[in-house]
Amino acid sequence: MKKLFSCLTVLFATLFLFAQVHAAPGVDWNGQVITVTGTGVANPALVRVPAQAVVMAKRAAIADAYRQLAEMVQGVQVDAETTVEQMMLTSDIVKTRVSAVIKGAQIVSEGELAGGGYSVTMQMPMFGATGLAQAVIERPPVIETFPEPVPEVIPSLPADGNTGGTVNFGTLQGGENSPMAAIGGYTGIVIDCRGFNLNPVMSPVLKNADGVKLYGHENLNYDLVVRDGMASYAKDMNQASRAGAKPLIFKAVRLDDHNANPVISVADGNRLLIENGATKFLNNTAVVFLY
Repeated sequence: MKKLFSCLTVLFATLFLFAQVHAAPGVDWNGQVITVTGTGVANPALVRVPAQAVVMAKRAAIADAYRQLAEMVQGVQVDAETTVEQMMLTSDIVKTRVSAVIKGAQIVSEGELAGGGYSVTMQMPMFGATGLAQAVIERPPVIETFPEPVPEVIPSLPADGNTGGTVNFGTLQGGENSPMAAIGGYTGIVIDCRGFNLNPVMSPVLKNADGVKLYGHENLNYDLVVRDGMASYAKDMNQASRAGAKPLIFKAVRLDDHNANPVISVADGNRLLIENGATKFLNNTAVVFLY
């Protein structure tokens, strides 16, 4: 019985270790991290003692993880037209910066593998002080102002989350009976792009149906963009906390630029600009794209 218990303990420990070191590799656009799992084995011809085999296998696993990170990072889309790899090929400065970011990746789990070998899971952030963004997103020379609403198009009236209906003009901030007045109180924006095969990028652009840019990194504080990113990519509203407790929710009418940049109607764009003028949620990057 005691022997059976010991065997089960080893089995469960092995299964737990396997789960830890094989955590979802890839680019996580919601969590804004890149994760890889490297594996390695020792060269038996060089092993003198068992402990040396573990150290050599770990070094091989780390080298494999760095190699995978380099490959994965190069494929990340910076914007609709440019990948990290393209930027590295045209700029030695970017290449040096990206290499430094990769070298700063952190080990999040590791362990010996059954039958020999070692596994290391490494992770690097896409944004933040040690993230990829500071290496590939250039600081704009000036901060562009947001455009003005199109005067000849009446802004849309978003659904009222409290009643399930639409907001009435009589509830507009300041009591103005005008569709051009702000309703007020919105904490962010959610653009529902589901069904359009949205391609996530680090620096997206939101446009209206006339092609006017409503939101891009040139409109924002560069340090905020590098720290937090411009938007979160989520599968449903449960992952849309970045937009706050009372977000505006609009449905995309299409995607432009290789499916990277969402487009909303001119009326929705007008409402977005008016409400941002009241509460500045775009300036704070409280933006979520559902995809």
